[in-house]
Amino acid sequence: MSSDFEAYEQEFGTLTAEITNKTGRIPKLSGEEKTQLVLNVDKQLEEVRELLEQMDLEVREIPVQSRGMYNSRLKSYKQELEKLEKDFKRSRIAYSDEVRNELLGDDGSSSENQRAHLLDNTEMLERSSRRLEAGYQIAVETEQIGQEILSNLHSDREKIQRSRDRLRETDANLGKSSRVLTGMLRRIIQNRILVFILGAIILLTIVLAIYFNLRGH
Repeated sequence: MSSDFEAYEQEFGTLTAEITNKTGRIPKLSGEEKTQLVLNVDKQLEEVRELLEQMDLEVREIPVQSRGMYNSRLKSYKQELEKLEKDFKRSRIAYSDEVRNELLGDDGSSSENQRAHLLDNTEMLERSSRRLEAGYQIAVETEQIGQEILSNLHSDREKIQRSRDRLRETDANLGKSSRVLTGMLRRIIQNRILVFILGAIILLTIVLAIYFNLRGH
């Protein structure tokens, strides 16, 4: 998974470098050439957005313990995309003002006012976009925390299950040991009884032998 992410990073670097170069050229061009360049940059920005979505999916497949590093890198790429979009919007607004002035003959003052108004609207949209992005990031982080909690719970459950299995084995071993000790104790008692009986028989035999011996004399 990390190799796929790194391949996306290389593609991201190539695209962003091209976009930066083309965005800087837009104000210097005119006519059809400028129009085509604006459309081309817009298309490449869309490709970058799709690429970041793929990178986001790849990060979700990376193990939790390694995911933080990739999330940080992905966050920096998203910030870079925001900067590229902002630079492109400014360049495109300047281009739109120029085209409109050429077609309608607006004076400089009106153009500047309209441009300022458009910039204000653009900044408002960007702030809304950042808030949405922050909300999305919080949702992703919450999902990650939930996955970590579930993983920890699963690990704890396995530990408890293993502890129960060991307790069952210990109980079974204690039961076997108890039965063995009981059997040994029973045999010891039986042996002692036999020794006592044999001792009594021998003692009785000696007493009788002495008795009959004395009686014979």
